[in-house]
Amino acid sequence: MASSATTDRERAMNESEPLLVVDGLEITFVSGDRRVKASREMSYSVDKGECLAIVGESGSGKSVSALAVMGLLPEGRAQISGGSVRFDGRELIGLRESELRQVRGGQIGMIFQDPLSSLNPLIRIGDQIQQGLRFHQGLKGKEARARALELLDLVGIPDARRRIDDYPHQFSGGMRQRAMIAMAVSCGPKLLIADEPTTALDVTIQAQVLELLQRLRSELGMALILITHDLGIAAGFADRVAVSYAGRVVETGPAEELLQTPNHPYTGGLLGSLPRIDRPRSERLNPIEGLPPDASRDHVGCPFAPRCRFVEDNCRAEEPPLIELSPTRKSACWYEPDVMGVDPDAAEPLVRGAVEAPDSDDPTGPLLSVRDLQVWFPIESGFLRRRSGWVQAVDGVSFDIARGETLGLVGESGSGKSTAARAVMRLEQATGGEIDFDDADLLSLEGGDLRRARRRFQMVFQDPYSSLDPRQAVSDVVAEPLRINGLADASATRERVDELLTTVGLDPTFRDRYAHELSGGQRQRVGIARALALQPDLIVCDEPVTALDVSIQAQVINVLEELQETMGLSYLFIAHDLAVVRHIADRVAVMHLGRIVEMGPVLDLYERPLHPYTTALLSAVPIPDPAEERRRRRIILDGEIPSPADPPPGCRFSGRCWLRAQLGNPEVCTTVDPDLVPSEESGEAHTVACHFPGQSLETAVEIGAARASST
Repeated sequence: MASSATTDRERAMNESEPLLVVDGLEITFVSGDRRVKASREMSYSVDKGECLAIVGESGSGKSVSALAVMGLLPEGRAQISGGSVRFDGRELIGLRESELRQVRGGQIGMIFQDPLSSLNPLIRIGDQIQQGLRFHQGLKGKEARARALELLDLVGIPDARRRIDDYPHQFSGGMRQRAMIAMAVSCGPKLLIADEPTTALDVTIQAQVLELLQRLRSELGMALILITHDLGIAAGFADRVAVSYAGRVVETGPAEELLQTPNHPYTGGLLGSLPRIDRPRSERLNPIEGLPPDASRDHVGCPFAPRCRFVEDNCRAEEPPLIELSPTRKSACWYEPDVMGVDPDAAEPLVRGAVEAPDSDDPTGPLLSVRDLQVWFPIESGFLRRRSGWVQAVDGVSFDIARGETLGLVGESGSGKSTAARAVMRLEQATGGEIDFDDADLLSLEGGDLRRARRRFQMVFQDPYSSLDPRQAVSDVVAEPLRINGLADASATRERVDELLTTVGLDPTFRDRYAHELSGGQRQRVGIARALALQPDLIVCDEPVTALDVSIQAQVINVLEELQETMGLSYLFIAHDLAVVRHIADRVAVMHLGRIVEMGPVLDLYERPLHPYTTALLSAVPIPDPAEERRRRRIILDGEIPSPADPPPGCRFSGRCWLRAQLGNPEVCTTVDPDLVPSEESGEAHTVACHFPGQSLETAVEIGAARASST
């Protein structure tokens, strides 16, 4: 009887406590004499069926705690020195590997950030899904394959019966992530952990993946931990949010309350760092200055104190505990919430007049003029490498950039943005068209003439780590353009390097460091300093903030804006983050499958998009406001962007166009390629390539309903 009573008590306890409880988790990475505290008293919980978003900068302990839950910490390097992880009433810390293997995949599934490196490149997609089915559910042969097919259908893989035998490299990024989700949910887990599942994806594919996760969570009754640095994603999908900093949770609460009224200054700082499409543009973003603390060093007091604008003496003396402010809110800060309140609208509004299209009669002309640019790559096959076709990466692109102007270039991966930019830089060979820079024909320049012209236009690349030589100190990286062009002697070069580092917000002492000793934001600042060395008139920025945390991203954006004001720079700014582009650009060009489909002044285009592709892109941009996210209507584009080697006839967007579907699939969309023409309202300033421009989703739905009822 006593044994039965104990079992009943344990069962009642398991039913009342959350599905997952992480309590006081301490994780240290050891490498020789160096010890890095990756997790310090990390504590959070997830209820059955709940979605918890864990947000914070890189190195805040988000992912490492999830790896501890899964039992995937690197053996020998990671030590769990304290704390507890209880799942469904069972302690996971200390379980044998054989016991963890039963939990991992069977009861807890995980989606990793980079699906390409997480999938085995040597094993077919279907076989990888079947591995978990065989181990956890005992399925074999045809039965396992049939279930794998069901799962690929469930996650929306088109033509799953044919694609099941493909290898990971044959899937696009979005399809690889869907395959990872199929593997993670294959055994019906109670908890799914999604670690930055959309970081490397376009905003349209991101919307597809998030909508899929939401649907699966509802259909399968799973709890979800969503690890992300994007507060907009947290707002749209999470029930609760936990904010992590320096290895521990510093604030937690319901998503709507926490994002509307943050109690911790770090949460407020993250929100202030975000450019948003739902509010007036501000003169400057409000980034969190400085960097997160070094996890290999002990600190005294609140770890956020060196970056906090509310810091006082006791903050430096003692670290605050995570205290309960209300039954649903906790915060680790010494001060009352009303003192901490950060108004995201506090920045002064930016008042810019609409930027008109550059006047062709202006005697000075635009700084950069691109006309009918083509960049086609040959497709070669067979032993003799005979040409069998062309990849039309850029096909007839035209735009101008005025002096002191920023043109934003947006679109999905594969739309031709970066290829067009590299052709402007003469890093790719154009197969047609014209590129004029300050009245000089760039495509006709060669050798020394091209090198001298290149002094006036430079490039900042997406990945600052791979674009900086790891064998060179910062001083050599920044000084190299000066040496190559013979523009300074040794003493003048050192002085110029210090001046450039100061200009981009780095202390001159950084000159002796190497790339691996810098943070991502610091490396990107070095890349900008190098681009400024020759005092250019134009800088091409190719996804310059994509790989950065939101606070570091805001710092870099502010640097770019300040440099434009003081030096009169022009920018071609390429990005897939439309909120960033809205903040920094004067005009925007939207690319799809090698062509510009819409171009106009930034506020006009964002407030009144004319092309259905632009409308879909904007609808997919997350907003860190749960109430607003619930009111919005997202347009989920079906399928993947078509291949530029075989573009569809007529409008290249027609196969994915939500407007065409609502209008009854008019034949003109699939037979006639629309020209980029001025809009009726804005004229030359706002152009669009669509047979039915300016239709909102609501209007299109009404038209479609009316046509359906009449037939």
